Amino acid sequence: MKKHILVDILIVLLILLALGVGYFTYKHFRQTADKQIEKTSKIAFQVFLRGVTITGKENPIKVGDKTFISIRNVPYTDLKVINSIIDTKKVIMPNPSGNTPFTLVQDFSQVFMYDIIVTVVDNAKITKDGAVVGGNKIKMGLPITLEGKNYKFNGTVSDVEILPETPVQSSSQVKPIVPSQQNIPVQVGSQTTQQSNTQLQPAVQVRK
Repeated sequence: MKKHILVDILIVLLILLALGVGYFTYKHFRQTADKQIEKTSKIAFQVFLRGVTITGKENPIKVGDKTFISIRNVPYTDLKVINSIIDTKKVIMPNPSGNTPFTLVQDFSQVFMYDIIVTVVDNAKITKDGAVVGGNKIKMGLPITLEGKNYKFNGTVSDVEILPETPVQSSSQVKPIVPSQQNIPVQVGSQTTQQSNTQLQPAVQVRK
């Protein structure tokens, strides 16, 4: 008999608690998830893939294709790629002749290692704490996996941008993350060429 009384008391307390939460929510003492959402907007975020091993001749992540996104190893959805920048691994070397004491040159000890910056777009819920997609706040440092028909790379979010209301016409509307030097000398054999970091390189230059 005492057990039945305790169960009845517990049920009554739970009902009172639920009614109390509903009352305070109705009186705006407690914000719900919908109340925290300020608007829905299209965003672009960049994923930095460090030290990717590629022995082929092309960058597998191409502009215009869709890549499957996993956030914290949880599958999310396919997103469109609007920019994909690939570059060889670099090493700092002394610059005996020039305006700067050091220069960046291609690291031939890692001929198949590349850094890639991929920009994708998505629709997000904008809150006071940032953009939310798939129930996750998209912030720099968030682990992201990109997967296509012939690749699966792990990276982290390196930049997030809320896009204007007008549709994205090209990848030039989203500024890529690049080093401060716009043109970095790249040593190729016995020649030195100027390679622009802002220019998309659809092919991977592999030289032995």
